[in-house]
Amino acid sequence: MRNLTGGKETVTVPGSTIGQVIEELEREFPGIKSRLCDAGGLRRGIAVAVDTQVGRLGLAEPVNEDSEVHFLPAVSGG
Repeated sequence: MRNLTGGKETVTVPGSTIGQVIEELEREFPGIKSRLCDAGGLRRGIAVAVDTQVGRLGLAEPVNEDSEVHFLPAVSGG
């Protein structure tokens, strides 16, 4: 998504849930939300890690002020 952030690898936005973080990212970097979400929430195939823990609550996943959030392609298989 660096093409949407002007090449920045890391960005900082406020938010207390993943949903709020995504909304803030969309305000600063239009187009990010459509890459991460669809009408049902997070896109299938997208996982979110908050402070190294993969979230299970989707857009409702809580985020602390100093949390580090990573959006990752979900991996499955056996």
